[in-house]
Amino acid sequence: MNDMRLAKSDAKPDGDTPALRLFGLLEVIAEKDQSFNLQALVEETGLPKPTLHRMLQQLEAAGLIQRNGDGRQYGTGLRLRRLAENLLLNSTSHGARHMVLRRLVEEVGESCNLTAFSGGEVLYLDRVETAAPLRFYLHPGSRVPAHCSATGKLFLAQLAPAQRQRLLAHAELERYTQNTLTDHAQLEAELERVKRDGYALDDEEFLPGLVCIGVLVPAVDGGKSNLGLALQAPVMRVARDKVVQLLPALQRAASALAAIEAESASSWQGGAEGAEEDE
Repeated sequence: MNDMRLAKSDAKPDGDTPALRLFGLLEVIAEKDQSFNLQALVEETGLPKPTLHRMLQQLEAAGLIQRNGDGRQYGTGLRLRRLAENLLLNSTSHGARHMVLRRLVEEVGESCNLTAFSGGEVLYLDRVETAAPLRFYLHPGSRVPAHCSATGKLFLAQLAPAQRQRLLAHAELERYTQNTLTDHAQLEAELERVKRDGYALDDEEFLPGLVCIGVLVPAVDGGKSNLGLALQAPVMRVARDKVVQLLPALQRAASALAAIEAESASSWQGGAEGAEEDE
């Protein structure tokens, strides 16, 4: 059986069936952080131009990719982005992740949530509320702007400068409170601090009276992470200097979540290898 786990150095979308070859092409496309054209994809994959053109037409007709700009550039489509978000929201690891969140909330006494970066925004994947009075409700599936949220800053900070500039060039840095960073230079300076320190703060930047601290869940392959863990609390209960003292508990929980992701990846790889041996 052909290996569908595509490395950047081996981007040819192999597969035993037309459906698997289309899936392989989607894997190639999913690695891209900007629009692409047909010729660039031909050079990257080595597939004949007519074949790739036909495959792109099929993916476009299904709403999985879409044309951008002058019609010669392609990007991911709404249907593919929704699929990715649903996979994140309904992961088979959800139960184990939720238990880690619940234990963290019991330890720190404040609400905690798990997030991902989607479409330039922060997507809430899971959340456990504190039993304490005066709390802010943000349910799974909620979206918040990246520039004024703790995990959003972490996601932005790990992007390459050129990629981040492309993303922020088309995004208005909307002011939500008097503390919101709306100047690009100030935000860049903040992101440099976030990258250096390994954690980020939302100091009443999205909602008045709400302070938040976040860390990334380490990626299985050591690369960029698309999972963030954050703690939120009202400032009248947890001052800015006190919330930083809760960072070690947050980091321990992030390590526990990373172990769950690693176990899930190992199980998938073992299942794929077993299927290959059976054929």
